[in-house]
Amino acid sequence: MSDILDASSVLEVLRPVQDPELRKSLVELNMIRNLKIEDGNVSFTLVLTTPACPLREFIVEDCQKAVRQLPGVKDVAIAVTAETPQQKGVADRTGIAGVKNIVAVSSGKGGVGKSTVAVNVAVALAQSGAKVGLIDADIYGPNAPMMLGLADAKVIVQQTAQGEILEPAFNHGVKLVSMGFLIGKDQPVIWRGPMLNGIIRQFLYQVRWGELDYLIVDMPPGTGDAQLTLIQAVPMAGAVIVTTPQNVALLDSRKGLKMFQQLGVPVLGIVENMSYFIPPDMPDRQYDIFGSGGGEKTAAELGVPLLGCVPLEISLRQGGDRGLPIVVAEPDCASAKALNAIAQRIAGKVSVAALA
Repeated sequence: MSDILDASSVLEVLRPVQDPELRKSLVELNMIRNLKIEDGNVSFTLVLTTPACPLREFIVEDCQKAVRQLPGVKDVAIAVTAETPQQKGVADRTGIAGVKNIVAVSSGKGGVGKSTVAVNVAVALAQSGAKVGLIDADIYGPNAPMMLGLADAKVIVQQTAQGEILEPAFNHGVKLVSMGFLIGKDQPVIWRGPMLNGIIRQFLYQVRWGELDYLIVDMPPGTGDAQLTLIQAVPMAGAVIVTTPQNVALLDSRKGLKMFQQLGVPVLGIVENMSYFIPPDMPDRQYDIFGSGGGEKTAAELGVPLLGCVPLEISLRQGGDRGLPIVVAEPDCASAKALNAIAQRIAGKVSVAALA
């Protein structure tokens, strides 16, 4: 170890420090920038691969320990920022200008809380500092506007040289487009496949998304036209499968998972929703209303990660009904903590895939 405190010696001691998920040196990944040394005070910028990095504190601590080994170091100041990497392109699919990563949130059957997971993951990512959009692709049952507090929002359609462009609604840090903005409150959508395909492509390519780190797509349940349209249109960073612990939901979730895999879309993992019920008057009690361990068992059998288990709480349902996602309304409750952790894991896996 050199006795000279300079940029080279600092970078040398930082070289063994790795990003825990990428398992590569921070120095080799160009994550150490703006290095300055003044009178024994070392400062630099740590550039993470996502604002939602779940291991941020550990990486900072490892950097501080490494630099403090050098003789003459009085203090170590680390500014943390993030640059979300762009997902790799696919030859026969067209990306969306400005959108770095597209993630589908899907389920094999309805009623498992897929939209609740999609909305809260999107908001959690936005709270971390990421730029986030959400497509409510559940055309027949568009619930995202209500869940994001945008049920009465009016969207603007602008005529441009390239055709009609939709200005997304915005709340809780998330840009949103939904069929719910384009039809009446009680109006059913009675469409066949080609019309469904057309509106999903419009939501992808004819919306003023701007710069986004993540575009979350809340898919309709099942393995139908909407899923095929999305997968065949854009390069996907991955898919998240939402299920409950009960066998009926798990059977259908396996089919949805296999569909994405067969069509070449990485499955980022499984989210087990409604894992157990927490009574509001007895927060220390848990009741396995829909069974237990199903998500973990299915994830192990199919060789994909279990991203997390979200408990069923009355406040979670209330938040969706009043347009205040639980990660905003009660960030310290069990379900909010679980959803925040799931959002971080999704972001981490997306970054790993983009930089692999």
